[in-house]
Parts: sequence; structure tokens; C-alpha cells
Amino acid sequence: MAITTNEALHEVKQHLTDVRYTHTLGVRDTALALAKQYGADESKAELAAILHDICKYHDVQTMQDIVRNKLHEPHWGEYGNELLHAPCGAYFAERQLGVKDKDILLAIRFHTTGRAGMGLLEKVLFVADYIEPNRRFPGVEQARKLAEESLDAACCFALRQTMFFLLDRKQLIHPETVSAYNAFYKQKGAMEFE
Repeated sequence: MAITTNEALHEVKQHLTDVRYTHTLGVRDTALALAKQYGADESKAELAAILHDICKYHDVQTMQDIVRNKLHEPHWGEYGNELLHAPCGAYFAERQLGVKDKDILLAIRFHTTGRAGMGLLEKVLFVADYIEPNRRFPGVEQARKLAEESLDAACCFALRQTMFFLLDRKQLIHPETVSAYNAFYKQKGAMEFE
């Protein structure tokens, strides 16, 4: 890996508010625990968690330009500006920080939406971001309990809750989120703990 965890923490701190940095530390700790529990690479989980929100407060227009002109994936901007920091974070981690590990980059890229066929590290970060200790919203305790029993069930629950949240607010749902939910739903065992 091109960047150490200490270097990543220092870099991230410059891009985030104090509250978001605290969230990042919570995601890191949760990702490490989940990685250990489910057999994911702990060093990759730690780095992905540290870097996942690095672009959270970057200029929206700049991020729109990146997804359109650098990534050639304008769909990220069509479903709300809240999603832009994920693909832009992966782009930043690769281009600016030298992260080349595909698993880490995918985990960062899809931590907001999920996707069908998520790898283990992607699931770890997706769930860790959802359940980290600073999170306070209806359903988070159930998600935490599910994460103790089944990473897939926790992913499926988080995806479903996210879609309910967006539907209640009459907001668009990114196709990757729907695809991810459908994939988990079809998968035997993901729903057994709900």
C-alpha cells in the first residue's frame, strides 16, 4: 500500500470536520472488528475506512466534473450530491494518495450505494459506515445486532432501510442500491436473521 494508516489519518483530518473525523474513527474501529469477525483483511479494512469519506466536503462542482469527465460515469451526480464523495474518494485515493489495491478502491467507491456482487471488504465498510458507534437513527440497533450474526443480513437490512428513507423523502434511489438489495434478497441466508 502506498500510504500508511497514520499518513491516511493525517491526510483525512485535513479534509473533514471534527464531527466527520470522529465518525471516520468510529468506522475504522467498527471495520476492524467486522474484518476480524468475518475474516477480511484487517489492514485493508482499516485503510478503506479511514479514507472512505475523504471527499465528503470537497466542492460539489469539482466532484461533478470528476464523475463526468474523469470517470465517465455521470450517473453518480444524477441521484443526489450526497453520493459524489464515494466515487470521488476512490479516485482521490488512487490518484492523489497512490492507493492501487482494487478491494480498497471498490469499498470506498460503493460505500454509499452498495452494489450487486459486493466483495467481503466492501460489505465490511458498507456495514461499518452504517453502524459505527456515533450513528443515532431508528433501526441502527437492529442493524448492529444483525452485524453480529450475519454480514449479509446487515447489508440487506441497511440497503432496505436506506431505500425506505429515500422513498419517504421522495428522493431518487441509485440503481446500484436496488441491484445490491435484489442480489442479497435472492441470496439464500441473507434474510434469515431479519
